[in-house]
Amino acid sequence: MASVSAPAQTAPSSAATLQRGIVKMVLSGCAIIVRGQPRGGPPPERQINLSNVRAGSMARRAAQAQPDTKDTPDEPWAFQAREFLRKKLIGKEVCFTVEIKTALGREYGMVYLGRDTTGENIAESLVNEGLATVRREGIRGNNLEQARLCDLEDQSKASKKGMWSEGGGTHTIRDLKYTIENPRNFVDSLHQKPINAIIEHVRDGSVVRALLLPDYYLVTVMLSGVKCPTFKREADGAESPEPFAAEAKFFTESRLLQRDVQIILESCPNQIILGTILHPNGNITELLLKEGFARCVDWSMAVYTQGAEKLRAAERSAKERRVRIWKDYVAPTANLDQKDRQFVAKVMQVVNADAMVVKLNSGEYKTIHLSSIRPPRIEGEEKNKDKDKRFRPLYDIPYMFEAREFLRKKLIGKKVNVTVDYIRAATGPGESTPAFSERTCATVTIGGINIAEALVSKGLATVIRYRQDDDQRSSHYDELLAAEARAIKNGKGLHSKKEVPIHRVADISGETQKAKQFLPFLQRAGRSEAVVEYVFSGSRLKLYMPKETCLITFLLAGIECPRSSRNMPGGMQVAEPFSEEAMMFTKELVMQREVEVEVESMDKAGNFIGWLHIEGVNLSVALVENALSKVHFTAERSAYYKTLVSAEEGCRQRKEKVWANYEEKPVEEVVHLTEEKERVANYKPVYVTEITDTLHIYAQDVETGSQLESLMETMRAEIAAQPPVEGSYAARRGDYCIAKFADGEWYRARVEKIESPAKVHVFYIDYGNREVVSSTRLAAIPPAFSNRTLPAQATEYTFGFIQVPQDDDARADVVDCVVRDIQNSQCLLNVEYSGVTCPHVTIQFGDTKDDVGLGLVKEGLVMVDVRKEKYLQKMVTEYLNSQESAKSARLNIWRYGDFRADDADEFGYKR
Repeated sequence: MASVSAPAQTAPSSAATLQRGIVKMVLSGCAIIVRGQPRGGPPPERQINLSNVRAGSMARRAAQAQPDTKDTPDEPWAFQAREFLRKKLIGKEVCFTVEIKTALGREYGMVYLGRDTTGENIAESLVNEGLATVRREGIRGNNLEQARLCDLEDQSKASKKGMWSEGGGTHTIRDLKYTIENPRNFVDSLHQKPINAIIEHVRDGSVVRALLLPDYYLVTVMLSGVKCPTFKREADGAESPEPFAAEAKFFTESRLLQRDVQIILESCPNQIILGTILHPNGNITELLLKEGFARCVDWSMAVYTQGAEKLRAAERSAKERRVRIWKDYVAPTANLDQKDRQFVAKVMQVVNADAMVVKLNSGEYKTIHLSSIRPPRIEGEEKNKDKDKRFRPLYDIPYMFEAREFLRKKLIGKKVNVTVDYIRAATGPGESTPAFSERTCATVTIGGINIAEALVSKGLATVIRYRQDDDQRSSHYDELLAAEARAIKNGKGLHSKKEVPIHRVADISGETQKAKQFLPFLQRAGRSEAVVEYVFSGSRLKLYMPKETCLITFLLAGIECPRSSRNMPGGMQVAEPFSEEAMMFTKELVMQREVEVEVESMDKAGNFIGWLHIEGVNLSVALVENALSKVHFTAERSAYYKTLVSAEEGCRQRKEKVWANYEEKPVEEVVHLTEEKERVANYKPVYVTEITDTLHIYAQDVETGSQLESLMETMRAEIAAQPPVEGSYAARRGDYCIAKFADGEWYRARVEKIESPAKVHVFYIDYGNREVVSSTRLAAIPPAFSNRTLPAQATEYTFGFIQVPQDDDARADVVDCVVRDIQNSQCLLNVEYSGVTCPHVTIQFGDTKDDVGLGLVKEGLVMVDVRKEKYLQKMVTEYLNSQESAKSARLNIWRYGDFRADDADEFGYKR
């Protein structure tokens, strides 16, 4: 900055008023800027030039817009004069008189250190040190102050001080460096060591121009980790300040401008030098945040060397007090009570890799998402691969399974500390993004370990990047970023250069053929290890078998559990009493836990049936003990039968839950009609063992079930004692024999067809299922166990009042529905009328007494077979009314309207 000096003075002001101010900046050895006291904003300021003296001009950089101009260096002793005043005056109170004000508004006067003129005369001190010369033109002999300046100059010359010393002062001229050729190398060469500097200019609250000592590099430094409001330059060149930009600039100026500081240069991304300014009175970065003049900036926070948590804490303090830029701030969790912001909960389920279901002390279940992390995902071309293949995120997305397993093993069943960081509002579906419901995002810790940080550090999740003004983020966001940086550096998980792990998991749920092939292996294995992946109901689970790397559907043996509600084509099927309690009990006990299973058999739908143990507890027994299930008669064959019956008896006597009304036996209501012939409603209990593809049903009479069990046990004992000779039996069509089923046990059967010795078609007379076996698996039936001793127990029936669809797909839907509903379950059966091959019946669910066939009509899966018999008209009318309701709702076969008028044959129906 070039110095200024007073012109020849002819008549100094006779009434110069004494004024006071704080020295904001020293421009040169003879010019300073003085400011007033701040009142509601930055204070006014004015430049005061010292009268009667002249100091050397400071260096000036050439104008960037004028390439022909050159940099102007310091005049000798100019910098020393400036430094003399800077160290003496910056931030101090001075008093001054304005003696002359030029037409251009430039003011000249006398400056004194302190509140009055008794203080040190600054001009005299400069002249005395040989750092300024006296303007002797126009000196008046009667002016004592001017005369004293001349005397001091003469003494300084005699003493050879400052500019009067020998040598001309060339050594006092700085070699200023305005640019650095390679800023990044320059910053790296300093190794983040503090370097002495003087702050020469403050552009805004967080950007300064600093003179690095002792090499005189003039560099622009941006404070690491923060950003203050700035002054935006408009198209016309004018600057428009953002809110609080001027206040933030004054805050930094009043503390740092022309102060001696130390700067740690921390990084240099994109030619921008980031640093931290250290001052004996404190860290300006933290102060700006604490006073609400700045906000934290993620991209530069990572290089901040003084502890990012201090900056976050300072910003948090300003937000809580709502000062300055945070005056309208609303915390993400402002609407939550303290008990909802921070609580202890038990982890019940891990959902993929970034969320979990926890149980609060109140018993309520809540889904918690880990703040600021993103689970593994498929991007780019991988998204479009195998569109026809059933996509399973847990196994098909690289590292998703590892991430889920890490959380499952660490958290399931454990109590964790949850601190809610923010509530992410629900979002609608976008072009490439799905819809999300409202999400509670929190920091979850266990034993002092931040689970999200541990997940990220293992490379099993990534950190979400936010807009700078997005405050909805983790309260430990910086630790997450640091953990991710470590994972990237060490090549962990998602950041690894190795091939991604592939999980080939076969899902054999509902795959009957695969299940049949797999059944013997599970039966021979005895107790097998498994992980419960999902709980459909109290007794129906999906298991992951780690050794076999497959998924199976598993049904608990020996019990009859209340059925849960199901979303059926015709609407929601109502849940049975205590079904929800049974499901929650099972979930709490085994969900995502490591268990052991004993597989005994499988049903027609490909579901395995057996016993499940967790930490020595048999789940079937536990459900019965808690009065959430009843013992099924099939348990009689098991080793756990006595335990089950004992547990059931206690619950029945106490009338708990499912046994609350056990003494109330169902009474069959017989409606007396006045007609000559009445419909007889004589429902008897049966056990449905088989449902064919043509919707014929095979059922056992419950009353004779114990006789069959006794006969089978005796027969198998005899066969075990005297095993048949393999291949000795010559099969003939129509013969009764015994056949070894896939489970390795012998059953009574009838030969239906012989293709070859390796392909013999047999019908199991007590269960109704058919199988093609080798003749080596057949043997003659011992006479004591023939059908004369006990008739075939599987009786064939078909549904009354309904037409079985001829269309393959429609018929398959009906069969699947009936299999799910009544196969391997006890029902009530009533014969309505006889048929060509077998009786036509109505079947009721054993518990709800709802008509199964009527339910199929209501769901629009079948059409009504209109019977003409007068005594059946009440039933026919009820079925037809249900059909009209299904047709109005356009359910299933009625989805295209009433098709029967012109194209019924095409659909496989007749009117």
